[in-house]
Order: sequence, then structure tokens, then C-alpha cells
Amino acid sequence: MPSKAFAAEWQRDRRASRADSPFNLKKALDELEKEVRISSDYVEFYSYAFRYCLTEEKQRNVDIGSICELLKLVLGSQFPDQVNLFIGYLKAQNDYKVINMDEWMGFYRFCNEINFSDFNNYDQQRSWPLILDDFVEWVRSYRNEN
Repeated sequence: MPSKAFAAEWQRDRRASRADSPFNLKKALDELEKEVRISSDYVEFYSYAFRYCLTEEKQRNVDIGSICELLKLVLGSQFPDQVNLFIGYLKAQNDYKVINMDEWMGFYRFCNEINFSDFNNYDQQRSWPLILDDFVEWVRSYRNEN
């Protein structure tokens, strides 16, 4: 669940930025995105985005449909190729119905550490979530077929 302090700050900032219409909200979000991207707190923001989707007290997972939309919002402009392909995988596969925090954070680490063009530095022996092992295998199979 989002912290009360973060929620209070969001409300205060929303009022201060005059995000009282869709146009003004879009403008405020664009500015917020710029601020978050240069901030050393991006990992915290990325983690918060996942927790924000947890709507029940004991909920630990977010459904794939929501994850796909959230990925586009949170990482889509920063890692468009990775996000689009991962969303394609999530929609094509049938093994995963939800994503947990470890998998969510693992994908962010994956985007920052792995050479996306050929995955040559991806090592399944490292502590990656299984969904990322399956994703890399799916991409490699797809690329080998084409």
C-alpha cells in the first residue's frame, strides 16, 4: 500500500501543480516524469508504482493486464523495445496470470543490465525471476524462427 506520507505529498503536489483538468494533469505528469527520471529515487518510484496497484491489504500480486499498462506508463519511454517485447510475451504466454514484486523489480534490473539486442550477457544461473528466464527463451526462439 502507498505510504500515507507519499499519498499526502501527492495530494499537495497535485493541488500545487493545478492538475485540475486533463490538460493540466498531462502537463503536470510530463514535468513529474522529467523529475523522476533525473532523480536517484527512480527505483523507489518504480517500486511504488507496483505497490500502488495493490488494492487489497494482503494482496501481493498484480494481474498481467494491469502490469502491461503499468509498464507502458512507468518504463515505456525509457525502455520502449524491452517493454513492448515483454508485453508481447506476457500477452502470448499462458503460464503467468500475475506478477509479484520480485518479478516486477527484476524486470527493471533486466532493462538496466542486459544487452537487449542479443541477451549475450544474460545468465540464467544468476538470480533472475523465472519469468525472465522464460521471456529470454521465448525471444530467442522467436528470433531464431525469423
